Amino acid sequence: MSLVIRRAQSGEAGLVLAFVRELAEYEKLLHELEASEAMIAEALFGENPRLSCAIAEWDGAPVGFAVWFVNFSTFSGRAGIYLEDLFVRPALRGKGIGKALLSHLARECVANEWSRLQWSVLDWNTPSIEFYKSLGAVMLDEWTVCKVGGPALAALARTASCKTAS
Repeated sequence: MSLVIRRAQSGEAGLVLAFVRELAEYEKLLHELEASEAMIAEALFGENPRLSCAIAEWDGAPVGFAVWFVNFSTFSGRAGIYLEDLFVRPALRGKGIGKALLSHLARECVANEWSRLQWSVLDWNTPSIEFYKSLGAVMLDEWTVCKVGGPALAALARTASCKTAS
């Protein structure tokens, strides 16, 4: 059996979206999936790409992915990677594919002298939490992830109490 980690290619937005859909199903969040193939293609391969994606292939077949973007820590003064999605198809878990994807991203951080690799995990996802801890990940229990979206985002955008400079 052979494992290859490679960068997603132009024309593979449908594959990436299929992995996103599988991840959303696993996380019981399919009802939140709004992305289209065109949106994924633009984010990964458009004129101003905002995402990067690594594809894991087992014996030549795509079996998992990692989608990430560069973030920045003002405390360290350096960039890092925020891992948005990590997914390996259930039938192939336990073969080191998830670890290989994370190792690939860690090498990207080290090669670029970036300070960190970070991500979020659902608190009920015990298998993933244990896996991440086995790799040395630290759970930041003192931090709470915040999100504003949908109607609340639109409402917040309308509440400006000052002029915005261009």
